[in-house]
Amino acid sequence: MTMAPEAPETASAPPAEPSPSIPAVIRRRLLPFDDRLDPWSWFATGLIAAIAAILRFVNIGTPKGKIFDETYYATDGHWLWEKGFEWDENNNTAGYVVHPPLGKWLIGLGEQDWAFGYNETGWRVMAAVFGVASIVMAIRITRRLFGSTILGCIAGLLMTFDGMHFVLSRSALLDMFLMTFVLAAFGCLVLDRDQRRKRWMRFLEAGGDPKLKGRGSRPSFAVPWWRLAAAVMIGCAIGVKWSALAFLLIMVVLVYWWEWGARRSAGVRRPVLDTFLDETGWLIACLVLLLGVYLLTWSGWFLTDGGYNRHWLLDTTGNEPAFWGALANLWHYHAMAYDFHSTLTSTHTYQSWPWQWPILGRPVAFYYNGDGPCGSAQCASEVILLGTPLLWWSFLPAMAATAWFGIARRDWRALTILLMIAIAWLPWFWYMADQRTMFYFYALPMEPFMIMAVVYVLGCIMTPPPGSPPDDNRRMVGAIVAGTFVLLVALNFAYFHPIYTGQPIPYADWARRMWLGSRWI
Repeated sequence: MTMAPEAPETASAPPAEPSPSIPAVIRRRLLPFDDRLDPWSWFATGLIAAIAAILRFVNIGTPKGKIFDETYYATDGHWLWEKGFEWDENNNTAGYVVHPPLGKWLIGLGEQDWAFGYNETGWRVMAAVFGVASIVMAIRITRRLFGSTILGCIAGLLMTFDGMHFVLSRSALLDMFLMTFVLAAFGCLVLDRDQRRKRWMRFLEAGGDPKLKGRGSRPSFAVPWWRLAAAVMIGCAIGVKWSALAFLLIMVVLVYWWEWGARRSAGVRRPVLDTFLDETGWLIACLVLLLGVYLLTWSGWFLTDGGYNRHWLLDTTGNEPAFWGALANLWHYHAMAYDFHSTLTSTHTYQSWPWQWPILGRPVAFYYNGDGPCGSAQCASEVILLGTPLLWWSFLPAMAATAWFGIARRDWRALTILLMIAIAWLPWFWYMADQRTMFYFYALPMEPFMIMAVVYVLGCIMTPPPGSPPDDNRRMVGAIVAGTFVLLVALNFAYFHPIYTGQPIPYADWARRMWLGSRWI
């Protein structure tokens, strides 16, 4: 197992005499880990994905009926596929909604007659598909970041046995789709980082001189396909929930930072200026692509006439230009939705503040029923959105340790993980100051990165700092610590499994699982 470098790929470079005398430190900084096909890593990934799928798909139709916000999203998904826009069944009119439609399109996909139909399995199945897909992504991205199949598998197992991820993988809410698209965008950027560094390495190996001026001082032109793919994924994430806009900001920062680092490692004379000049155009292209993807998620609204505010200009002014009028109508609709979000301060039984999320201060009860049978006179069936406590209570210490190890080892991966956690978490404190109503499931997009922080710390326990000689004893102790932690998380998940799935159990057993008493009830 390693906690180091990255991977190579083909890239064009100016014809010149090869230069084998590139310092080892530059090779280490520019060459990603060797990602040649490793059947065993894919076998391990598939095995964990199978475990996750079995857990998530078995009895996914239980409990019956629409639980918590499935009342909105399962219904909206159904009508999007029926009419092309959301429909208010109670008032028999176009529905006013405050979230973009992509997540509901995906929920509705499982509700089609050729799929599972308009029932519990139908409206929950796509969340389970995305849940399993996100676990596969977590394994492969973590493996690539840390150069270790073992650490990648630990990340996948921790996500598999997390109660919050599990419950949202079995519920027709939007957050699983949001998190998966954000994670996919991050993975695309990691691949883009590797690809761009490989091009610089090829350039240097071919005798290129980065200290020259003009185009001859850099690798030949190449389209950053992975970066464009990241833009598509972020466009999809924003098409699920606007909160993904925060990730757009941090990903722009990562592109500039990583490109500057590649040029600095290669020995470019003006790495900051060259990065800005070379990459800004591509980032603008990414923004245009992202906007196009976002508007595409509204295609049902554009291509029909019955959506809410679809002809607002025509109804209010009597004049509506064909193309720009539709965009103006959508802009007005967005302004209304933004006003709703920014003024939502009504109290809710299960609302919580961002500082409570990592400590599980206020989980959300999606479903509760006191009926049996359970073999006792008093029963309880609950689906509670609650992260596996042992895992979630490790997140804050892991983030602190990640900062410590990252500074001590000068490791870009630690800062990257912490930046992703920060952009997923800290903006909610701003809304907390305005008493904005928010819920624990808003924390899902930061969960993969908090798991990566845990994995990073476990990797640091297993491996000595860069430049130090291998230490078999440390590796063995670290492996025992990591294995024990994963096992304890799995057992903790198994203990809470009945209240993640709505299984009828004696009330006394349910009460024993309310570890924080009234805060969890």
